[in-house]
Amino acid sequence: MTPQQIQQALRRANAVAQRALEQGRHPFGAVLVDADGETVLLEQGNVDSVDHAEAVLARVAAKRFDPQRLWGCTLVTTVEPCAMCAGTQYWAHIGGLVYGMSERRLLEMTGAHAENPTLDLPCRDVFSRGQKAMRVVGPVAEVEEEIAALHRDFWRSR
Repeated sequence: MTPQQIQQALRRANAVAQRALEQGRHPFGAVLVDADGETVLLEQGNVDSVDHAEAVLARVAAKRFDPQRLWGCTLVTTVEPCAMCAGTQYWAHIGGLVYGMSERRLLEMTGAHAENPTLDLPCRDVFSRGQKAMRVVGPVAEVEEEIAALHRDFWRSR
């Protein structure tokens, strides 16, 4: 994906996160982008503290598309995937990941919040233990503050 495609996809994922927030859910959003870097195949907002946007999206994608196609796709998400979501992406065979804001930065904003006991475990560390060469881009400075603003306001109000 080009830098422009990355920023566009991250802003779309953030719009999905905004919709999740409007539905009373945590403000996380993810989109699955096809190998062309443009076509969005799926969108998913956060469901609850177990059904994260990325994991739900990866499970749906694994049922809908074959592994060869998914390997060329990119999961674009507002915040770096937790260990559960990174593992689900890995097993779904989605070869690329782009995230806007790091899990570490989210932890700095939420602290030990009961609704989001953030794991301080970078997704690159999770992927490095596997046997696939996952493609990872993030955090993305050009969009990070837009994503952080949504979270900052949300977690302050909890």
